[in-house]
Amino acid sequence: LMKVFSLNCWGIRYLSKLCSQRYQMIGEMLCKEEHDIVLLQEVWSEKDYLYLKKKLSTSHSHSHYFKSGVIGSGLAIFSKHRIHDTFLYRYSLNGYPYMAHHGDWFGGKAVGMAVLNLGGLTANIYVTHLHAEYCREKDTYLAHRVVQAWELQQFIRHTSAGADVVILGGDLNMHPQDLGSRLLRSYTGLRDAYLETAKFDGCENGITLIADNPFISKKELVPFEKGIRIDYILFKVSERFTDVDCDFMSTTKGSVPDQPFPYSDHEALTAQLQLKASLAELVDIVTEARTEVKVGLHCAERMRYTAARTGAMGLALLFLELAIAAVPCFALGAEQPFPRTSFYLLAALCFAILLSTSLLYIFYTMELKSLQGAEDQMRLAVGGLQEKLRGFPLARPHDAPRGPPEGDKPNALDPEE
Repeated sequence: LMKVFSLNCWGIRYLSKLCSQRYQMIGEMLCKEEHDIVLLQEVWSEKDYLYLKKKLSTSHSHSHYFKSGVIGSGLAIFSKHRIHDTFLYRYSLNGYPYMAHHGDWFGGKAVGMAVLNLGGLTANIYVTHLHAEYCREKDTYLAHRVVQAWELQQFIRHTSAGADVVILGGDLNMHPQDLGSRLLRSYTGLRDAYLETAKFDGCENGITLIADNPFISKKELVPFEKGIRIDYILFKVSERFTDVDCDFMSTTKGSVPDQPFPYSDHEALTAQLQLKASLAELVDIVTEARTEVKVGLHCAERMRYTAARTGAMGLALLFLELAIAAVPCFALGAEQPFPRTSFYLLAALCFAILLSTSLLYIFYTMELKSLQGAEDQMRLAVGGLQEKLRGFPLARPHDAPRGPPEGDKPNALDPEE
């Protein structure tokens, strides 16, 4: 059996409550439990990673910390098995820099991959953390999270072709039936350990963000009173091997025995360890994802247009101010006092408007290109799937004869054979 552990550690130094004490608890727990693979998210400080690395040096002698973005990706992996290769892919979209109170943009949200050898089998292990939702009713970041889910499934599909075992763990910030979750599971064939397990011990309905956790504000869970399930362990095996089942899965239940507080604001998952989604279902899901990305595309276009229009108004105002300032130079008669203070204040305002709108225009242009790229890829994917559904060949044979129909005479302009 192989035991896989996943936890969002909520490790923001100086901001997360009881951060150092909780890392001590996590380290002690991982030393006692015999997990083969440990997948951690929100380990934002490399010092905390180094502490865990030292703490787990005996139980998990192999580890890797994925570095990305301004403050890091927060992703780390610990393993009993040797890590032969690693790779990090950073998502092209990850929120907005001016939404500083959310902070997602400053963290390099990404997916980390590690290649392990498990008893002669090649295992691709993935750990990720997607953009948070914040508001269920008005989700500003839905298009970004759908693009992240799309890029995640692409990354897994293109890097796991030679793998015998594929495991993904992390905080997806998506409910099981959300579009991004369905897109990820259907396209990759990954199976949800909670849904597949023969035996489960943990929170009701497998929820991983529970109302009883003292680090959680119940307002954040509205309209879900008991909590939500947004953390996952997903897995599949190569078609060359017999299906692998999840024998047992568990989650922590908020409180920790003999401790006054839990490990994190999220619950930890442990799974002991394929399903090919139908093409018709894949077409529907990818089409729905493409529609959602188009909505985000139109929104980004409107925002870029607004930024450009505001910048043009600021530029016009600056030219008008310069024209007014030039009038006294050509005026005849008594000199009038020049209002320098007002001139400089207005010029500073015009410059601030031009600078901010230019930066916003550049940012929305980058967002548009990412959304357009994802939409183009989805369009090609839908076309390929539809051709498979219809049973049409994906390409015309190069040696197919293309002569005139029977009974027709060849045209004099046709090339001679």
